[in-house]
Amino acid sequence: MTTYYNLPVYKQSYDLLLEIFKLTKEFNREYKYTIGEELKKETTAMIINIYRANRSNNKIDHIDNARENIEVIRLLIRLLKDLKQIQVARIARLNLSIEELSKQLTGWGNYSKISK
Repeated sequence: MTTYYNLPVYKQSYDLLLEIFKLTKEFNREYKYTIGEELKKETTAMIINIYRANRSNNKIDHIDNARENIEVIRLLIRLLKDLKQIQVARIARLNLSIEELSKQLTGWGNYSKISK
């Protein structure tokens, strides 16, 4: 079992969490403590699910939970875009990171299903 902090998916999700923490500082007060907090919570939950998947014999459930977290993160970022809380260039960077995470989790999930 690889140490979780050496996993590429963990590293990328941690980088995303750092970016989100920096980003939420710039939100209007109204959104900082509602959508911003929910976004941080979902991203943290995703990292925890990645950790749990790495430690568990039954990885699929935790990977599926992490993939669900990603979809909620996508939804919240889209909402923030529509509320004009995020600049277009930043949205593009976040979406690239989220897409890469989604691909990594899908691949990990597929591998875990095959190796059962």
